[in-house]
Amino acid sequence: MNSSSDVVTSPRRAAVAFIFITVFLDVLAFGLIIPVFPKLIASFLDGDLGRAALQHGKFAMWFMIMQFVFSPIQGALSDRFGRRPVILMSNLGLGLDFILMAVANTLPWLFIGRVLSGMTSASFSTANAYIADVTPPDQRAKAFGMIGMAFGLGFVLSPAIGGTLGEIHPRWPFWLAAGLCLTNFCYGYFVLPESLAKENRTPFSWRRANPVASLMWLKTQPEILALTVVVFLMALAHMVYPMTFALYADYRFEWGPKMVGYSLAIVGLAGAIVQGGLIGKIKLWLGERRMLMFGCAMGTLAFVLYGYVPSGYWFWAVIPISAFWGIANPAAQAIMTRHIAPNEQGRLQGAIGSLNSVAGIIAPPIYTNIFAGVSAVAIPSWHSGATFYLAGAFVAMGGLIAWISTRGER
Repeated sequence: MNSSSDVVTSPRRAAVAFIFITVFLDVLAFGLIIPVFPKLIASFLDGDLGRAALQHGKFAMWFMIMQFVFSPIQGALSDRFGRRPVILMSNLGLGLDFILMAVANTLPWLFIGRVLSGMTSASFSTANAYIADVTPPDQRAKAFGMIGMAFGLGFVLSPAIGGTLGEIHPRWPFWLAAGLCLTNFCYGYFVLPESLAKENRTPFSWRRANPVASLMWLKTQPEILALTVVVFLMALAHMVYPMTFALYADYRFEWGPKMVGYSLAIVGLAGAIVQGGLIGKIKLWLGERRMLMFGCAMGTLAFVLYGYVPSGYWFWAVIPISAFWGIANPAAQAIMTRHIAPNEQGRLQGAIGSLNSVAGIIAPPIYTNIFAGVSAVAIPSWHSGATFYLAGAFVAMGGLIAWISTRGER
């Protein structure tokens, strides 16, 4: 296919495959730096893990502030100009930004790179809107599950690769991430068709693109408002991984970047198996509502066990339970998209992106300050898992809200 933006009027395998690959490579790029990023920050702070955790929290908070601002802008732009140009420009911007972080020689420059990556990486919401464009409503849970599978597969490979490269040099994962994003931009330029028909496009306005207005719009959608709160709470819970896992595993289990990478790879593999191979069968068996409930129950249990386990090997034993948490978000997304018009899907995903960003703004200072407190204790114990207990509480609240608000769903 050439680089023209001929509109897709029905699902096309090449287009859906590219979105899968886009998400996979973006997650792969971000996952590459997870095992090394906290340690890279610590290298500018004389190896102090407590100070590194606090700085890491600040970096993540500003990353998510940029996501909060730019997710609805990208959603509104994609509703006006189509999904294709937004996704491609995001890939290009991310590749250039990883190069900046790879060469940063001071903590402020590394911080600037992280802020810019927050601006350019807000395309996950546009990818979700693309999937909603080309997938029938009754197939969306499975399609969103495939996106979840892309996340899982990305984390199968990236932490292990990033951890191994990080043992050699902490900058190498950044260079590889840059290469993946730029390669994806070139591939997409020639392969990706447009998914949003011109008659379904909406004029761009700053009122629609304003992040606060985007969140206020959710208040006018009573059918989905409670579920957006559920998605927000799950996003809060998920932030425990990038915020504290690498430092927690170092403190509790004495793991280096390689073991952290391998562990995250196992998490990703288990998630990919569930979301890629089982989610369709689970949907047929349970339906979307009960699938959402089951996923929240498994997530709550897994986070509590993650915080309590006495050794790294027991941590691995909990991963299969945690994998079933991954079915909750596709179920919630599928239910919400059924209640939204085609020309509002980008707006919905942009608003969800903003909610996820708010979670990312709130979570870093919470998790990193809690971890800094527990890591001050010389001997690790079950109290060391406080951040995971909090994540489990967030998922449990989300499950309760979902149970109450989706009684009319099937």
